[in-house]
Amino acid sequence: MTAELPSPAPAVRDGAADADEPVVLDGGRVTLSDLVGVARHGRPVRVTDEALKRILPSAEWLGGVLDAMERGEPVEPVYSVNTGFGSLAGREAFTDPRDAAELSRRLVISNASGVGTNVDAEVVRATMLIRLVSLLQGHSAVGTAVVETLVEMLNRRVLPAVPEYGSLGASGDLIPLAHIALVLCRPAHDEVDDERDSGEAILDGRVVSGKEAMAAAGIPRIPLGAKDGLALLNGTSFSCAQTALAVHDAANLLEHAHITAAMSTEALNGFGDAFIDDLHRARGQAGQIAVAARMRELLAGSAFVDGDRDHDPGRQPPQDAYSLRCVPQVHGAVLDTLAFVTGIVENEINAATDNPLIFPGLPAGRRLKAVSGGNFHAEYVAFAADFVSIVVTEIGSISERRLFRLDDGTLNRGLPDMLVASQKTGLDCGYMLPQYLAAALVSDCKTLAHPDSVDSIPTSANQEDHVSMANNAGRHARTVVRNIENVIGIELLMAAQALDLRLAAAGAEPSALSPATRTAWETVRAARSSDGRPVDRTDQDVVLYPRVRRAVELVHDGDVLTAVNARLARGGAA
Repeated sequence: MTAELPSPAPAVRDGAADADEPVVLDGGRVTLSDLVGVARHGRPVRVTDEALKRILPSAEWLGGVLDAMERGEPVEPVYSVNTGFGSLAGREAFTDPRDAAELSRRLVISNASGVGTNVDAEVVRATMLIRLVSLLQGHSAVGTAVVETLVEMLNRRVLPAVPEYGSLGASGDLIPLAHIALVLCRPAHDEVDDERDSGEAILDGRVVSGKEAMAAAGIPRIPLGAKDGLALLNGTSFSCAQTALAVHDAANLLEHAHITAAMSTEALNGFGDAFIDDLHRARGQAGQIAVAARMRELLAGSAFVDGDRDHDPGRQPPQDAYSLRCVPQVHGAVLDTLAFVTGIVENEINAATDNPLIFPGLPAGRRLKAVSGGNFHAEYVAFAADFVSIVVTEIGSISERRLFRLDDGTLNRGLPDMLVASQKTGLDCGYMLPQYLAAALVSDCKTLAHPDSVDSIPTSANQEDHVSMANNAGRHARTVVRNIENVIGIELLMAAQALDLRLAAAGAEPSALSPATRTAWETVRAARSSDGRPVDRTDQDVVLYPRVRRAVELVHDGDVLTAVNARLARGGAA
């Protein structure tokens, strides 16, 4: 069995350098990287004419149904076009076909009922992109004006204010998506466009009406056509956006966890036997094999790691604690799970998830081309988000055990207690409290990682009797990733301190470190904290929170990984 090295994060972070290059929606697949570029770095979006043509057949079929209604001809019930919603689906919604558009508008108004803190801008932008991609699959029977308005909102930075709570992750993310749609749409031409019914948006850091935000951007708000309302609301886009961003950040976090684990292993005079390739191929798990290879790459050239495939270890038995020895087994399982989850999420980004979906190409014997199903049910997304929470919690859990070991003078193989070479023992606390912080964060994640997808509360008079709770899962996944970014940032900071102390104890120069860990250590030492002071070695107590925050930024922004990969690409040369 063979396995490749885990793919390192790109030297250019998250497509930030391509911020002016549009993501082209041409019918091809949109990647997770594309989504992060639009959501986090403001990349513009461009829809090709060919992509727009894909939405026309379903819209034309629906137009034919509406024309027949205008002529007074009998037509089939089409859910959300001439029927009520949810448990009201079997009831005629109106007799006047002109009310089809009003049905869409009232759906948006009634569904915009969320509460809680407004979600981050990147979640809103990711949601809008995913909804746009879903509509462009061509099964939603929306007009081109809906697509074009969403594109303009993204490109001109209109940011609807979307509360975090409301979605069940089934029947679509109705409530959060309604808060976006309310900004986009207005009543029919002959009705008063009351600003109070236009939703809310963020403009220059202020919450304003949707009407004001759209006017400031020079984008006309549009009246909705038949089915436009449900097409905008009935899908997994909000839950998927939260989960997609969590997956992306989790992959970056895992790469940094490999690096901090290598730094801690080196600082603790760890054994190289745990990373020998033969050992991992004997088990045959691809992720484990790949992580072991990455650890060997990160530790290659170190004077402080005892033993490797070609050399006996000097100390016996050559066994570290599990938090060092089992990094490939734990991180490898995370790597494989994230690879699986990434596939699920990218499929969902490119999915048509509203209901009903229109298939004009169905056989001529079937007049009703609208097919009712359950693509809005976000179980795939809920599972994906839950898996992210579980595996990222484990990244933090094993990291926190390494932090504990670095601090403990009975376990850290000769380093001073609490990683501070204090002139008066007991006067300085050193790095005692960052380990407390890490423990608190990991404990929080153990609660948050309880799977949301196993919960369900029936709604809509039991028509919607099983829901996924994917939005809760996505929110929790985002929080777990943020928590564990802090934990890995703390390990980066403490491992750098431990490497300083190990070098001093050995009377060695930094060249004794492996090129990869030396680069990570140098990146930390070259950084300035938020108070302007260097993130340097400390021999007595200092205010730590600015250093902790800076170390976390180095992880989240990818600075350490970029520097390490650049050094390794040069063959480890300085």
